Amino acid sequence: MIRVVLPAHLRTIARIDGEVQLDVAGQVTQRAVLDALEAEFPKLRGTIRDQGTQQRRAFVRFFACEQDVSHDSPDEPLPDAVANGTEPFMVIGAMAGG
Repeated sequence: MIRVVLPAHLRTIARIDGEVQLDVAGQVTQRAVLDALEAEFPKLRGTIRDQGTQQRRAFVRFFACEQDVSHDSPDEPLPDAVANGTEPFMVIGAMAGG
């Protein structure tokens, strides 16, 4: 089971309380986790990444094992601690401004 932590506004949209647990078939990558998340919670389609290009939205960041993996390839394997459920895959709303 992959553990996913979402920001409050996305939990509200999807009507989720707390952490999400997902089954991801095959290699655990950002793309695989997001595909599974959107399949389980269709209301999240288009909120985290663009539906056409599959690119991450500008003010969304991904963290795995306390590392920002937002600019990594979406097909790069996530750390083993995320893949085995020890650590969560975190989707964070980024802040901007001064």
